[in-house]
Amino acid sequence: MNSNTLPSFWKNYRKLEKGIRSRARKSYKLWVDDPFHPSLRFKCINQSENIWSLRVTLGVLDTDTVTWF
Repeated sequence: MNSNTLPSFWKNYRKLEKGIRSRARKSYKLWVDDPFHPSLRFKCINQSENIWSLRVTLGVLDTDTVTWF
């Protein structure tokens, strides 16, 4: 499977915290090897527009605060 990005992807990627960027790279490498690895939860979320989702993280816990995205 191939991969491509929009310029806006890289703009937003650079804004992520270093730890999240690291997780994103790790998930991408796993996706390259096995796009349907269960931990990635790669799935179609809009069939009519063929939009897919890949889970990198749901939230980050820092002391007593979870940042969700």
